[in-house]
Amino acid sequence: MKIVLAPNAFKGSLSAMAAAVAMEQGVRAAFPGAEVIKVPVADGGDGLTEVLIDALDGEARVVTVRGPLEEPIQATLCHVPALGLVAVEMAVASGLALLAPQERNPSLTTTYGTGELIRAALDLGVRHIVVGIGGSATNDGGVGMAAALGMRFLDVAGNPVAPVGGALGQIHRIDPSGLDPRLAKLRCEAICDVDNPLLGPRGAAYVYGPQKGASPAQVEELDAGLAHLADVIASDLGLDVRDLPGAGAAGGLGAGLHAFLGAELRRGVDLVLDLVGLDAHLTGADLVITAEGQIDFQTAFGKAPAGVAQRAKLRSIPCMAIAGGIGERITDLHEIGIDAVFSLCHGPMTLEQAMKGGPSLLQAATEQVVRCFFSTSRGGQG
Repeated sequence: MKIVLAPNAFKGSLSAMAAAVAMEQGVRAAFPGAEVIKVPVADGGDGLTEVLIDALDGEARVVTVRGPLEEPIQATLCHVPALGLVAVEMAVASGLALLAPQERNPSLTTTYGTGELIRAALDLGVRHIVVGIGGSATNDGGVGMAAALGMRFLDVAGNPVAPVGGALGQIHRIDPSGLDPRLAKLRCEAICDVDNPLLGPRGAAYVYGPQKGASPAQVEELDAGLAHLADVIASDLGLDVRDLPGAGAAGGLGAGLHAFLGAELRRGVDLVLDLVGLDAHLTGADLVITAEGQIDFQTAFGKAPAGVAQRAKLRSIPCMAIAGGIGERITDLHEIGIDAVFSLCHGPMTLEQAMKGGPSLLQAATEQVVRCFFSTSRGGQG
């Protein structure tokens, strides 16, 4: 029997690979002779580089870049020489988690460090870069990222404008003449797990600005700044990014990557599953087991377990899911291919207890999933 294990990370407890290892032990306990294929996955959020390092035999490289407030920090990228690929997470350079609550101010933060990560990828000679754009501390429309790569944003007097969210309204002209020429040969894909437009009630400032420290007045100013930037992009670069799905991701970085680097915005789980070769691993599989810390009806909207299940369903392969927490309306997930959801916890316990006992709990839950599946579908084998 062939079983494919495709878990996402359990935040604060297990990496995706560690989860797959624990699950494999559970499979072995129930069915020692099974062929087990571990395919750790991600949906473009936290853990993207770690998953690709494990899955693609990549190399972790540490780069010194500017943080959200331009302080020097250490950020890690994933280099896969065999594929000519680099994967970066903007969160490790320009992320909200890098700031203390009192430091959060999207009028002052920048994506400059994310641009420096992209420049480091160019220095490695790659032709393909994947940028995960979740978890940002910024609302600069990607001007910081582009400035780090040589693009100039000038005011009415021809002076450089600070690459921060609060200064977008000062931009009079975009000068792309200094943009790193190596970008012309680079294929850039941006992973985003939201489809928010750049502006308005569902846009970057209004939806995500408050969690980044913006006051109601700031939200209005930031939205106006992004609207002004969109106007300048349209006039100087000939692109309309206002209603592009995903343009509002990461404080408008989605719009900036598309406008300034020609990036394609893709649903994170689809791109990751393509990169890790899940489809090929599913060939001949009898069962797929996925897992994540929390599973509920929102899982269907681009989360890793949903992507795994959808691909399994296309091949008529049963897919079971294991979750640390099971939320509302999980029956909605049956339609997309998750046949059943099992709890990680064997009884009442605190979140701290569940996270601490993650490996053993996941192993035990996986064993029971496999025993249940094969006892009903294979006449009690195992």
